[in-house]
Amino acid sequence: FRGPPLSDSRSCVSFLLDLSPAQSTESPLLTGVLLERSFSCSLTGSSEGARECDGSEDIRALQNPYTDTSQLRITNMVYKATYAIAHAIHGVICNDTQCDKSAKFTPWQILEQLKRVNFTTKNGYQVSFDSNGDPVAVYELINWQVKKDGTIDFVTVGLYDSSKPRGQEFSMSRAISWLGGQTEVPRSVCSESCPPGTRKAMQKGKPVCCYDCIPCAEGEISNETDSLNCAHCPPEFWPNAQQDTCLPKPVEFLSWDDTLSIILTVFSVAGAFVAVCVAAVFYKHRASPIVRANNSELSFLLLFSLALCFLCSLTFIGRPSEWSCMLRHTAFGITFVLCISCVLGKTIVVLMAFRATLPGSNAMKWFGPPQQRLSVLAFTLVQVLICVLWLTTSPPFPFKNLKHYKERIILECRLGSAVGFWAVLGYIGFLALLCFILAFLARKLPDNFNEAKFITFSMLIFCAVWITFIPAYVSSPGKFTVAVEIFAILASSFGLIICIFAPKCFIIMFRPEQNTKKHLMGKSTCSLRCWEPIKQTMQLQSNLMLLVSVLWITCPCPIGCTADPVSCRLWAQSQMSGFSMDGDFVIGGVFSIHSYMTSEQNTYTRQPPQLRCSGSMDFRELRFARAMEFAIHEINNRTDLLPGITLGYQIRDSCAAVPMAIKAAFQLASGVEPVFNYTDSCSASAAAAVSAVIGESGSTPSISMARMLGLFGIPQVSHYATCACLSDKRQYPAFFRTIPSDHHQAAALARMVKHFGWTWIGAVRSDSDYGNNGMASFLKAAQEEGICVEYSESYYRTQPRSKLERVANVIRRSTARVIVAFLASGDMRFLLEELAKQPPQPPLQWIGSETWITDLEFLRFNMCAGAIGFGVPRSVIPGLREFLLDLSPAQALKSPLLTEFWESSFSCSLKGSSEGARECDGSEDIRALQNPYTDTSQLRITNMVYKATYAIAHAIHGVICNDTQCDKSAKFTPWQILNQLKRVNFTTDSGFQVSFDSSGDPMAAYELINWQFKEDGGLDFVTVGRYDSSKPRGQEFSMSRAIIWLGEQMEVPASVCSESCPPGTRKAVQKGKPVCCYDCIPCAEGETSNNTDSLDCVPCPPEFWPNTKRDSCLLKPVEFLSWDDTLSIILISFSVAGAFVAVCVAAVFFKHRASPIVRANNSELSFLLLFSLALCFLCSLTFIGRPSEWSCMLRHTAFGITFVLCISCVLGKTIVVLMAFRATLPGSNAMKWFGPPQQRLSVLTFTLIQVLICVLWLTISPPFPFKNLKHYKERIILECRLGSAVGFWAVLGYIGFLALLCFILAFLARKLPDNFNEAKFITFSMLIFCAVWLTFIPAYVSSPGKFTVAVEIFAILASSFGLIICIFAPKCFIIVFRPDQNTKKHLMGKQAADQPLKC
Repeated sequence: FRGPPLSDSRSCVSFLLDLSPAQSTESPLLTGVLLERSFSCSLTGSSEGARECDGSEDIRALQNPYTDTSQLRITNMVYKATYAIAHAIHGVICNDTQCDKSAKFTPWQILEQLKRVNFTTKNGYQVSFDSNGDPVAVYELINWQVKKDGTIDFVTVGLYDSSKPRGQEFSMSRAISWLGGQTEVPRSVCSESCPPGTRKAMQKGKPVCCYDCIPCAEGEISNETDSLNCAHCPPEFWPNAQQDTCLPKPVEFLSWDDTLSIILTVFSVAGAFVAVCVAAVFYKHRASPIVRANNSELSFLLLFSLALCFLCSLTFIGRPSEWSCMLRHTAFGITFVLCISCVLGKTIVVLMAFRATLPGSNAMKWFGPPQQRLSVLAFTLVQVLICVLWLTTSPPFPFKNLKHYKERIILECRLGSAVGFWAVLGYIGFLALLCFILAFLARKLPDNFNEAKFITFSMLIFCAVWITFIPAYVSSPGKFTVAVEIFAILASSFGLIICIFAPKCFIIMFRPEQNTKKHLMGKSTCSLRCWEPIKQTMQLQSNLMLLVSVLWITCPCPIGCTADPVSCRLWAQSQMSGFSMDGDFVIGGVFSIHSYMTSEQNTYTRQPPQLRCSGSMDFRELRFARAMEFAIHEINNRTDLLPGITLGYQIRDSCAAVPMAIKAAFQLASGVEPVFNYTDSCSASAAAAVSAVIGESGSTPSISMARMLGLFGIPQVSHYATCACLSDKRQYPAFFRTIPSDHHQAAALARMVKHFGWTWIGAVRSDSDYGNNGMASFLKAAQEEGICVEYSESYYRTQPRSKLERVANVIRRSTARVIVAFLASGDMRFLLEELAKQPPQPPLQWIGSETWITDLEFLRFNMCAGAIGFGVPRSVIPGLREFLLDLSPAQALKSPLLTEFWESSFSCSLKGSSEGARECDGSEDIRALQNPYTDTSQLRITNMVYKATYAIAHAIHGVICNDTQCDKSAKFTPWQILNQLKRVNFTTDSGFQVSFDSSGDPMAAYELINWQFKEDGGLDFVTVGRYDSSKPRGQEFSMSRAIIWLGEQMEVPASVCSESCPPGTRKAVQKGKPVCCYDCIPCAEGETSNNTDSLDCVPCPPEFWPNTKRDSCLLKPVEFLSWDDTLSIILISFSVAGAFVAVCVAAVFFKHRASPIVRANNSELSFLLLFSLALCFLCSLTFIGRPSEWSCMLRHTAFGITFVLCISCVLGKTIVVLMAFRATLPGSNAMKWFGPPQQRLSVLTFTLIQVLICVLWLTISPPFPFKNLKHYKERIILECRLGSAVGFWAVLGYIGFLALLCFILAFLARKLPDNFNEAKFITFSMLIFCAVWLTFIPAYVSSPGKFTVAVEIFAILASSFGLIICIFAPKCFIIVFRPDQNTKKHLMGKQAADQPLKC
């Protein structure tokens, strides 16, 4: 709370307490109010029941507001005011030495001296007044604090001094004690402040202080409290957990300190080290036959290229840069081509070497060492050329992938030209395939150490690894793409070095006795193993990774009838102009016939001049005044209303000024008698007073009149004062009006603006009660409708021209294309004249209030074409036009106002007094005039005057008349007329009902007026609709015809600060601007808004995702490997084809079941193996289709059991081979322990173990269908979750264990003496099987969505095809195409033993 500064006046305290009973009796106030009430006694003995004061009363002992001088605040204001007046009187009657007590002065002189007062009181307070009569504003900041005794006291905690510079007015002197004795400031907010990381979302229909705190959407932050909007982080940044700061996204690449990188680096360096060691061994034994065989030069070059292959994988590790991106792929491509070229050269050497042994052959002449070097160089140069073209046209480059992951950046090497990359890889593949074919053809050439066999093995691994690499590379994200590529490089390099060089190193280091030319030529063992069949076939399927995408006044002065005992005389005779007519009862009228009041500067040397009107005459207002005159004449001629009674009138011109309006009101209330004597009674002295008053036209003068007339109870009925404030009966008890209150007009205007979709408007008003109150009502209603105001300017016609120009410039510069003008006609005229000098561009759509929207004078302003507004309904008053036009020069001379009208209309002088004007000669025809006075086509406000006159007449009738006659001698008070007016309810001859509600207002009804061009090019008022407040809410408006807008357009002009936000966006309020100014922010990812101008976006449910417009949530597409998917169809084709092949092979075997090649190695196991392979092919079909509970459990268990059954059969066949050859040893009964029953039992046992693992898995935690919503934001991956990962890897591990065991046993049995040793083919098949499933693991882990399933199916099919081709294709070939070899003798190799050796 603020109060005036505390004062200390000890002399004042003594004065107040220096009061005795004898002194108090001198004043009734001191006697009755102070002492008697304070001491509950009677000084005069007049108080009944009260004891008589005995003199013992001690005023100093009193404790009440009178004696409490601890807080002399307002008391000090009285003290200062008294001294100020004393100083002013001193300035008037005193000179430097003395004062003249006989001096005469007027109040004006004291007033002038008060303006110049400037002194300081004894207690240090300065007293002076500014131009407005106000002192310098100084306040103390008061705090109510609890004292120690528990009572409350006023404590000054600070000071406010308006004389100090802005921002320094406040000064605090001590701490404030808040409620509850707290020192912390209490909080009072509708909503708590929104912390950083959130944004404010306005609550619909509530004030701007009420809002919700919405967390920033994904990828957005707000770093300020109460942020209106969240800002998107830059592309390379991501919000922290609190979403108040954008942090750089972590950059993901295969860095050197990554665990995966360290493992790969170790293997890479280890591989290079192995290559160097092998080269060292070869170099040390370079003279030995096994090194010299097949061109030792190519061997060293191959080892060098392999070391480079291992080391080139290191270029893939580390932060990608321009040089590293270009180096890694080109180095990999060139070194691998160099490597494969050497292998190819060695393969060709093998072929050429054996061809050279034929008689007359000179093959080695054409492929000697020079040609071998040249071939390696040529093959390598081709790859170099491809790489140069790639790097020249579109080289690889480092690229920040911001799309794959939202929260981190993948720094990767973009290929530049994908054609270049696949050309490099394709060329390597072509050479590898060529090498594999040549090595396969040379595998049976007679040599005890035929290198072609090992090259075939190595190329088989190489092709298997790189074919499996393609889907893994495409589907692996981020750094795993690089890791997969390095894995493929290392795996293929290790495959080459182990397959080609490991056997040689083994012989050199551990079997030196075999490192002889004789052994290598196989002369000692040719009879046993001149022919050793090897065959391998591969089948692969490509895999694609789909794109990873992952967005609101009164001062009543009691005047009694008691006059001063002395007689009073008016200073001067009234000079107010107007009309008058005597009658039995007189009605007053006040109209703004002129617009200005002449005011002269007081000289204080003579009596101030009387107020006079000036300026041009308002003919429209003159028509209003004469309409009252017409109505009274009409009433006087009626027999049904006030029969036998003559009404008179007193009409005054207020000049639209408050002082003149008050003067007119006083004259109408008390009459204009020049002398008033105390001996006369009040009623006699007021014989000329009016019964009621009509007027004024303006709200501000009406307010002033209503305050004064209300004190006397004289009814006032206004025809044009619309200020809603006048409806307050506590302040204006005697005020009525026939025009609706601006409360209704403001609401109607706001609803109309909302109806036409205008949310961004300008507002200009009269700086008066009418304009200020009307605009305040409109702005309140507009705010409730969600309408924003760009500017709200005020102007009054008496203000400086600079103010008018400023307002006009604001309008011209504004962006709002609709302007609501709540102006009085006089103010509007000045504004339009100023705007016409430089009309706003583009033109404005004007919305007018009732004062000017139907004013004919404004139709000359074409820039207002299309204007709309509410006007009082038009009416017809029969006989009015004839009355107005029934005016002759002689009649005009009877009234100064009519004289002025005549002279102004015809530009002549009736009395010959107008200088320079011709004298009126009688030829002037008033009927030919075209001005607002004569225009009765739009009788709107005129009808309000007419209705007001009739309302007063009906009220008088109700007071003085009975059913048959009226008493013209009746005496009544204004209060009686007032009460009758409240009950008035009648209908005029024109059909308009007249009544007043409890506020003195009529029912609100308006016509919607549109300014439209006529055929002659002039503007006219056209009624296009109606507003009736008596109708239900929402039905008040009714349109009758189309509105023609500015520019003669039929389409509603737009006026918005911001265009409506379409669905899919939300409104974000622009800081420091109204709520209608906003940005349309697209909904964040995963959010939608389905309404126009949504304040917030709503996140879609987890299983839904926005459409592209983000205006609705659609079900996320569910991704799984469906039956109609192209990839599924391809895999199904291969699956069915594989099963069909297995069935065909089984049919062939069944048909030739008695043949030796079928009976060998247990035909029963062969059939069981084919059956299990058919199941393996078909079990891949369980992975296709929509995952369900049964399919998830079936797919993994079926796959696990069928593959174990398959591997068990292969393992059984391998053991049979080993046992069979062991059984040929003397005294061996090995087959006794592994006969057919044991073979069946072993297969059953191995399979049952897998069945047991699957049962435990399905019992404890089985696989189940799961909707993966996290991997992709915009779609659902329907997948089978493993349930127990241990169960899955146990199933897979058990298969791997059996396959590894089978591979080892088959490898051990590969050299057993047999022309058709099945162990060799089993070794091949297990090699393929292990390579496929080892490569499957990283591909399975890194592949997303349905590609995980596709990779698993691919592994199943690839390994199944590997088994069926490696094991059964050679047998079927012999059965179908080489039946001569399908004999026991051939299989045992006896035919070869009986023939001479041709090794």
